[in-house]
Amino acid sequence: MKDFEFTSESVSEGHPDKVSDQISDAIVDLFLAADPVAKVAVETLTTTNRVVLAGEVRTTNGQEITKDQMIQAARDVVKRIGYEQDGFHWEKMDVECHVHEQSSEIAQGVEAGQGAFKEEGAGDQGIMFGYAANETPELMPATLVYSHQILKEMARLRHSGEIGIFEPDAKSQVTLAYENERPIGVNAVVVSTQHTADATQEQVREAVRPVVESVLPEGWFPPEDKFFTNPTGSFVIGGPDGDAGLTGRKIIVDTYGGAAPHGGGAFSGKDPSKVDRSAAYAARYLAKNIVAAGLADRCVLQVSYAIGVAQPLSLYVDTFGTGKADEAKIADRVRKLFDLSPRGIRTHLGLNAPIYSPTAAYGHFGRKADEAGSFPWERIDLAAELKDLA
Repeated sequence: MKDFEFTSESVSEGHPDKVSDQISDAIVDLFLAADPVAKVAVETLTTTNRVVLAGEVRTTNGQEITKDQMIQAARDVVKRIGYEQDGFHWEKMDVECHVHEQSSEIAQGVEAGQGAFKEEGAGDQGIMFGYAANETPELMPATLVYSHQILKEMARLRHSGEIGIFEPDAKSQVTLAYENERPIGVNAVVVSTQHTADATQEQVREAVRPVVESVLPEGWFPPEDKFFTNPTGSFVIGGPDGDAGLTGRKIIVDTYGGAAPHGGGAFSGKDPSKVDRSAAYAARYLAKNIVAAGLADRCVLQVSYAIGVAQPLSLYVDTFGTGKADEAKIADRVRKLFDLSPRGIRTHLGLNAPIYSPTAAYGHFGRKADEAGSFPWERIDLAAELKDLA
């Protein structure tokens, strides 16, 4: 289809699943700050005034991270988000920590020099996808970019105190009209936000309206009957008090808003030796550089791994008929420019650092790479070496 409607959704930092993701990634950063090659796989459950941590960890340099430190990290995340409600309060909630040492059987064959291979192997089998499209400056699907931006701006207004009726939990959804595969306007916007008990539905709607207007291009605000705010009515009870949260349940929000395939593996709570995370970042990096080089308007890239095996089993590139170069030649050049082994990915992108907490809300992709090392997979420094293929 050349002409169509497409929809993506986002959830705020206060959504219960995102609270869980942020806690898990705060613990990843806690370990990586102490030991850059620490092994971490931590899941988080959030519910009414309760947080449960579970998983396995291992440090290699003798640095110990205690359960008390992990519990404090969880409280710090909830405090930063702004939960001080009767049903979920950073100080009053009960935090259980059931994190234990990593199994030696998992370690063998994954660590360099162990198992059947001398080179460090992938931490698990699996398939990972990366995607990029030139419909936005971020080289991301416009539906997802606008969905994220609406909630980020609402969170900014809440934290600054400029709007006092917003509470942390919120969701957004944007439907765009496309002609000849390019976005031309907005067909519908949905925003559901937790709010204070004294706020009316009209007050919530009129507080959300200027946020949506500021995010969307001029003239793209949807018709009034397609601008939905809290469609079910009052939304006072929210966050983990209203619905339990789990790490890894928002993988489409985290990636491409449904515009590209997903291998199924979540990112948050995992150190970068896990290819679920690092290889998905590498695939995005490569797909983005392919599009940034002008080799395609859209590109999806898939890699696959076997546990304990260093190099990927396959590499697939699809430019959806928009390519300016042969896809097989693109794939061959990518393999030569970028070492897709777990160690190669981490080294090239500098992933063994405590840079993951900011990724756990508002998407892992389409963000700005900075000098502090955040979002290095968003760099386009390979584009110049790919352009000659066009």
